[in-house]
Amino acid sequence: MDVLSDVIASMRIGVPRSARVEWPAPWGQRFPSAPGSAGFQVILQGSCWAIPPDGEPIPVGTGDVLFFPHGHGYALADSPATPVAEPDCDPYAEAELFATAAMDGDGPVTVTLCGGYRLDSGRAHPLLRDLPEMLHLPARLGHNTDLRAAVELLGKEFDRPRPGVDLVVSALLDTLLLYILRAWFDVSAEHCAPGGWVAALADPAIGTALDRIHRDPAHPWTVESLGRHAGLSRAAFSRRFSELVGRPPLTYLTWWRMGTAARMLRDSDAALGELATAVGYSSEYAFSHAFKRQYGMAPGKYRRLGCPPASA
Repeated sequence: MDVLSDVIASMRIGVPRSARVEWPAPWGQRFPSAPGSAGFQVILQGSCWAIPPDGEPIPVGTGDVLFFPHGHGYALADSPATPVAEPDCDPYAEAELFATAAMDGDGPVTVTLCGGYRLDSGRAHPLLRDLPEMLHLPARLGHNTDLRAAVELLGKEFDRPRPGVDLVVSALLDTLLLYILRAWFDVSAEHCAPGGWVAALADPAIGTALDRIHRDPAHPWTVESLGRHAGLSRAAFSRRFSELVGRPPLTYLTWWRMGTAARMLRDSDAALGELATAVGYSSEYAFSHAFKRQYGMAPGKYRRLGCPPASA
């Protein structure tokens, strides 16, 4: 996989959840903190205010997308002056793949599409850790057309469910997550400060090296061979990679291999020898030793215990 797809696949667990809600004014609703998840809100119709835990309320309108990558709580309301109701349920424990609701009231209606993704916080990738508490992607003519298309398709599935809707909605929710991140990285790459994962992916040399690692983690990579693909000398590549990614090339390679192995332990019943080969180890012993050093236990025990949280 490419870097972004690989990162999302490594962290996403379970089934995403979503709901289409009609809010007649006056209304205000708090959405609680949900550690180990990421949430979104799309304004399908009307306008409202996003109220973060800290900072000033933000006006949002039709077509705007809000993304909460760290599961922090927030509120939405028709006006910053409207009292905000506390939630009376756990939105992740009780939510369905897709649901619809209409609140009581007779004022102007705002329609939102909200949802969430469960993430394995034990394998949190620094790419997502770099994201702010809330991303606001305003609707702008000619911008983020792929994201807008995914939103429109989701809206149609909610308005008129047809055979196969569960599969379509699930796939579109995953697509929406990727388009949200793409849109954010595209904007951030133009204005990012030195360092960080946006800069790493935008850098032609380091982006190429990361792509090589993620597409073929089993390859016997060296700093020299990665630098050659990046078009840099060994020393220049190692220095730039460490500055942008936050760890040396081979340290990142080993960390990613172990994360890939942990995901395979979670999602498959492959033998340890197969796992070792898949992540670039010539023997089961060498793989088990590296895995235990990273996770504090042998891979067999890790699998039996149901994959406890990984180290960063």
